[in-house]
Amino acid sequence: MARVNHKLVKQRLNENRSKITDKQFFTSRLLAGHFEDLAAAQTRRYNYNRRVHVNIFWNSKDSFFAATDNMSIRINAGFPFVTKIKGRENRYQVVLGVFAHELGHILYTDFLAQQTHSNFLGSYKWYPCPPILKSSDDAKRERDFWEYVKEDSKNLEMVQYVAAYISNIIEDGYIENRMLTNFPGKLGYGLETLREIHFNDIPTVTQLIERENDDEQHIFESIAQIVLSYVKFGEIKYGEEPLSDERISSVFSLINEIDAALLNHSGKERFNAVNAIIVRCWDYLKDFCEVCKERQKQAEASGGTTSIVQTLSEKLQSISGSSTAGKGSTTPVSEKRDESEESITAPARAKTHEDAENNDNSKSEETEISQTDSGIEDNSSESRGGAESKKSDSESEGDFIAGGGVFGGKQEVDSSEGGRIPLKQTSKLYEPTGGSVEHNSDYEREMYEGAAADIDRILNDMAVKSACKQLENERIKELNDVAQSISYGDIHKGISVVVNRISSVDEELIEQYNYISDPLISISRQLQRSLIKQLKENRCGGKQTGLVMGRRLDAHAICRNDGKVFYKNNLPNEIPELAVGLLLDESGSMSCSDRCTYARAAAIILYDFCLSLDIPITVYGHTTGYHRVSESVELFSYAEFDGFDNDDKYRLMDISARGSNRDGAALRYVAEKLSKRPETVKLLILVSDGQPAASGYSGTAAEEDLRGIKQEYQRNGILFIAAAIGNDKQNIERIYGDSFLDISDLNQLPTKLTNVVKRHIRV
Repeated sequence: MARVNHKLVKQRLNENRSKITDKQFFTSRLLAGHFEDLAAAQTRRYNYNRRVHVNIFWNSKDSFFAATDNMSIRINAGFPFVTKIKGRENRYQVVLGVFAHELGHILYTDFLAQQTHSNFLGSYKWYPCPPILKSSDDAKRERDFWEYVKEDSKNLEMVQYVAAYISNIIEDGYIENRMLTNFPGKLGYGLETLREIHFNDIPTVTQLIERENDDEQHIFESIAQIVLSYVKFGEIKYGEEPLSDERISSVFSLINEIDAALLNHSGKERFNAVNAIIVRCWDYLKDFCEVCKERQKQAEASGGTTSIVQTLSEKLQSISGSSTAGKGSTTPVSEKRDESEESITAPARAKTHEDAENNDNSKSEETEISQTDSGIEDNSSESRGGAESKKSDSESEGDFIAGGGVFGGKQEVDSSEGGRIPLKQTSKLYEPTGGSVEHNSDYEREMYEGAAADIDRILNDMAVKSACKQLENERIKELNDVAQSISYGDIHKGISVVVNRISSVDEELIEQYNYISDPLISISRQLQRSLIKQLKENRCGGKQTGLVMGRRLDAHAICRNDGKVFYKNNLPNEIPELAVGLLLDESGSMSCSDRCTYARAAAIILYDFCLSLDIPITVYGHTTGYHRVSESVELFSYAEFDGFDNDDKYRLMDISARGSNRDGAALRYVAEKLSKRPETVKLLILVSDGQPAASGYSGTAAEEDLRGIKQEYQRNGILFIAAAIGNDKQNIERIYGDSFLDISDLNQLPTKLTNVVKRHIRV
């Protein structure tokens, strides 16, 4: 059946108004199809080939308004925010604006970064990096924050929810700005209509304070409302309150971080603003959490079953213009960034910045007046401890320059980090007196013989890095050429295969690896020690005594009463050479229950284990994406058999949960690489959390494809091990049969995978 022409929608808006109710109109499949076609037409520029499904329903009593799960958009057209608008045409524009807002989340929100931020908080860490602490008070707040979070699991749950709520506020401002910039037509007009109503509904700071005085809301809710106003519209409705009001000042102190978040296209960078808001507003947030805990206790005492998250949700619903946080498992669409792109709210934000600067200037003037008024006290204080305090200041400054200067001598230069001075909050600079400018005619060159060697080392490091990057870029091309030369079978016909590899590892990956690697490498070392002794004995051979049976009698053991009087000579035995291929499922469901975290840890341990024992190993991950106009198999090369830069261990930190999984093509690619290795034993380990699931690739047909690939390469001498993570072991066992490895306990994943390799080394 052909799609209905969009003109019919406009006709339906005006005809038979007396016969068709708003409920019938907005919940009709015709309108939903109109929005779906609109999304498909508008997003074609991104090669976004997944059709967005729209579900519009009508329930005036439901507190839910609108949200997306990244596959579909749900809108409650009976929500009071819509029904209070007069006229069907105006209501249509509002619903269209809501649709445009949710479509913005699908296109531009980094859902994976949201999950990662929550997971990091659950592990008592900041993501992507700790907030900048601008004062000692910030440092105290951060310490108190972590103490509070670790004190009670309920505290952590509340903080994670509030962090997600703040993140959604900032994300709303970001995606709406992107939608207004990129879609100025129908979608942009609907979104502008929605925003105008939202802004009119936002209360002034004066009204917010009145609500606080009436115990209708908490001061943290007021600050969140002001943040939302600035994020979405670039301005704050002060009302009758001065700029020095603590709520306004709190937001003024955050606008630089908020602006950076709104203008940065990287999803994870917006969480720097979230972290800053949490720390600098922690005093208010902590009290708000305690109020919510007390409210829940009272509800439980009255026989209620409301959870702490529900309590928080009910409290935060009072914030006008906020929305339900979307859920999903994808990254934003890729697009070429226009550096000249300017925010729609830039003029309003510039005015707010001016207000913030004026507020800072007024504070500075107050400080100067205060210092002038108290000048007598300051002078007397200085006179009482004058020389002593100056000496203390001088010694303090000396701590920063000890060992330097003409008389300190030249120091050896080292490539490792050290000697860094932590940032401290200071109120003034030391002002020495009596100094002079002189010429030291007696100065002679101090000997430092390492100057040329230091520069040579840096130049060498630069050359090595450049060469490795060039070789890696050439290898990426070779890997993709190999991928295109493989026949994947009819079931994968028409599917593009793309090999992705980081050509040059950045410092962030190295820091992350160094942060978590020590306990994982310790596990690897323990597993190695249990094997090295046996390998040494097998390679060297020797005499084995104390046997109950044998052909040779040990004359020295005849006196034994246990009958162990025989011996035999073990000939030197070369251990068969082994090559290992590890293929990791990186589908979106790996983000649940820390499956991806355990898979990443297992890869790090197994890679170090094999590398230390000179066992060639390659590590790949796989998911699906979109290449040009069709679905693609995205392969991620984390470790290759032959490395250039010794940085593959850092590349393993990029293992993540991503999209769907077309296992067959990925499995065949790694099996082909393994089959070309010269080693006697070739072991392919597949780690997955469930059945294959991609567009047109699922169910029994996909399982049959995987069984066929396994049997084909087993005949070529490749040993398969399929490890199931989580609750899908029955599916994996059904597909791979005797090659199945049960890892129901994720804690056993690294050890079990490594033991598989140990078992084949003993062959």
